Amino acid sequence: MLTDPSPNAAAARPPVLSLRGITKRFPGVTANDDVTLDLQAGEVLALLGENGAGKSTLISILYGLYRPDEGQILLDGRPVNIASPAHALRLGIGLVPQHPMLVGRHTVAENLALGTGSALFPARAMRGRIRELSQRYGLGVDPDARVQGLSPGEKQRVEILRSVLRGVRVLILDEPTSVLTPQEVEGLFGVMRELRAGGQSLVFISHKLDEVLSITDRVAVLRRGQLVGSWPTAGATRELLAERMVGKSVSFERKRGASHAAAPLLQVSGLNARSGRGLPALQNVTFTLHCGEVIGVAGVAGNGQSELVEVLAGLHPADSGELTLDATPLSGDPRRRFAQGVAHIPEDRIHMGTVPTMTVAENLALREYAATPYARGGVRNLGALDRHARQMVEEYQVSTPGLTTPSRLLSGGNIQKLILARELTGQARLILAVHPTYGLDIGATDQVHRVLLSRSEAGAGVLLVSEDLDELLSLSDRIAVMYHGELLGPYDVGSVTREGLGLLMTGGSGIPHGAGPGSETEAAGVAL
Repeated sequence: MLTDPSPNAAAARPPVLSLRGITKRFPGVTANDDVTLDLQAGEVLALLGENGAGKSTLISILYGLYRPDEGQILLDGRPVNIASPAHALRLGIGLVPQHPMLVGRHTVAENLALGTGSALFPARAMRGRIRELSQRYGLGVDPDARVQGLSPGEKQRVEILRSVLRGVRVLILDEPTSVLTPQEVEGLFGVMRELRAGGQSLVFISHKLDEVLSITDRVAVLRRGQLVGSWPTAGATRELLAERMVGKSVSFERKRGASHAAAPLLQVSGLNARSGRGLPALQNVTFTLHCGEVIGVAGVAGNGQSELVEVLAGLHPADSGELTLDATPLSGDPRRRFAQGVAHIPEDRIHMGTVPTMTVAENLALREYAATPYARGGVRNLGALDRHARQMVEEYQVSTPGLTTPSRLLSGGNIQKLILARELTGQARLILAVHPTYGLDIGATDQVHRVLLSRSEAGAGVLLVSEDLDELLSLSDRIAVMYHGELLGPYDVGSVTREGLGLLMTGGSGIPHGAGPGSETEAAGVAL
């Protein structure tokens, strides 16, 4: 149970950073509304909230990207006006962005020297300082390594080191684990603990509540721009935090149990393909997806997941291999594949999943825009478009100002619900879902999960590509890993762990002996 901390306990440790009545307005919306919050020295504070709750605006104010319309920021009890990110760094406030902002062609040392205010810097001294701080905080950063060859976790540690080099006392981490393997997450948490032990204060922004419970000391929740409250992490649960965030209970229980004895739906045999640069992307990929089954596909980005889905959707050519759906060869035309029952929820939901300038109603009918009843004799039937759109918006709870609103004006979660409504309407037999909840808040994620599971329970097969291992373990019947274009598995979900999957994702061996992949090697179909 969450209880408010004692005021006397908070007063015993003067806050390193205080927000007092912070308010920020934009046309038509109050992003932050009278937010008052303290950050103690040597504390890890989680900042939680749904998309649109005001987290990004509050962080932007702390980092000097926005000025508050009302309220005050205090450092060590003294009022400050943060004019820019450079000013924030001088005051001791650093930010590790969700996507590292580094120059790939340069070395780590060269990247960290950028922005120091001098065109010339003592290279030997810089490398020595990097090694010293890297060793002290367990960062494992090589100053002479070129950034373009680093993993996502290594790039993130370079960003952390950038702030440490500047002597920051408050470090903001924005969704820092979104693309990390379990091993990299544990490495990051080790660094965070070292920083906390050294007296630094950290603000941790994440949608992954298990991680919040694991690494933070206190949680603060924003909802619709207002601070709901802040509480010690001890005694909190995922369910309680989610309820504070969305204002209603959220269930994390997912009932799975598709039978492998069900009829084969999708059969893939000996699939080979090259990337857009002509390099091998898929190497002899073979598996069978059964009716009513969810197969999760894990892997570090760039190991062939995108090419696999695009080949299955008919958007990318294959060099060789066989594909069948319900024992019928898949057509090479993506439009005919949709008619065969292939639904595609793409990774780039804005540019690949919708036409941003088209209206909500038009995007919902995009698959059959020129067909009856939406068009007759080359003329759009606006009444049919409107009726269809109203039904879909209501069924999938798409929040939109109106049916004629351009889809680009919707939030990420509502764009995703729009895509789900369009792709899953009708007789979708095979659902290709790529990072379907990336960047979505807990409420939208819960709805997407429920939709995918309801379709699988109705007999559709789901191929779920995600970098969120908790999502894969929760929804999947079997899980495969893509590594260097090869498909490892699929393995029964009960036989794998997050740590084991993480090892497979980096080329190690992570599946216990006897777990047994559930893939079939025989498939009949059309050679591509």
